[in-house]
Amino acid sequence: MEDEELRKIREKKMEEMQHRIEEAHQPKPPQPAPKKAGVIVLDERSFQRALQENPRLVVDLWAEWCGPCKMLSPTVEALAGEFAGTITFAKVNTDQNPGIAMRFGISAIPTLLLFSGGRLIDTVVGAYPRDPLRARLVKSFGLTA
Repeated sequence: MEDEELRKIREKKMEEMQHRIEEAHQPKPPQPAPKKAGVIVLDERSFQRALQENPRLVVDLWAEWCGPCKMLSPTVEALAGEFAGTITFAKVNTDQNPGIAMRFGISAIPTLLLFSGGRLIDTVVGAYPRDPLRARLVKSFGLTA
């Protein structure tokens, strides 16, 4: 009787191992692309393409010498992580890309330009705190909070 019981246990274990081997060799379904987090850097040449490729785009216009710009930068990066996959965030150095600043009549930095479908929908001037800026993005892009 012990031999019969032992044989059944071995058969069951062999079936389980065979099943695991078959599962391991099954093609895995494609995984969705990970959300892109982070802030992209744009210049005169890549700006227009970014407008076309990103349905919702926030562009941070800044300069190295600008104190409020440096204060806003961590907020922009945090929001980029929070809204990854929904809103794309970008930075444009106005000293290196004055044409973009002139195109939108920027006279103060930091300035955030909010684009939907390639169209400017809102402008935020100054170093907003995170929560009010988040609320402004939600409202401007018509997102749910």
